[in-house]
Amino acid sequence: MQIADILQHKGSHVVTILPSDTIASAARRLTENHIGALIVRDRWGHVVGMLSERDIVWALARHGAETLGYGVADLMISNVITCRPDDEVRDVMALITTRRIRHVPVMDGDRLAGIVSIGDVLKSRLDEKEHEVNVLRDINLVRG
Repeated sequence: MQIADILQHKGSHVVTILPSDTIASAARRLTENHIGALIVRDRWGHVVGMLSERDIVWALARHGAETLGYGVADLMISNVITCRPDDEVRDVMALITTRRIRHVPVMDGDRLAGIVSIGDVLKSRLDEKEHEVNVLRDINLVRG
């Protein structure tokens, strides 16, 4: 199964934010959309970073309420780890595990095609395994 299969099921809508927006604005956007990460795009639409709820919480623990006035650029991760639509889900799962990340933007060339989370990847793998078990069960019933 490929990442494109996950995007086909979940959709390709991605919530983005500008580097110049505030952390307070980012927190509102995360809450309103019930998501855990935002893709940071510059004014031309290029992906320049990523900001997660974890990044915000860590900054709040270190700097307190003043964090809410910081710019997104102050906290975002600029070295964004991405995948492609034709990547295998198992490979992205390994990437998520080894890099200890929870969200991976999906890039189709220079175009942002979507985002997958650890939950999306895990659900996909579980669905795939369930399908395999059902096929084996059906084969066993036919032989049985």
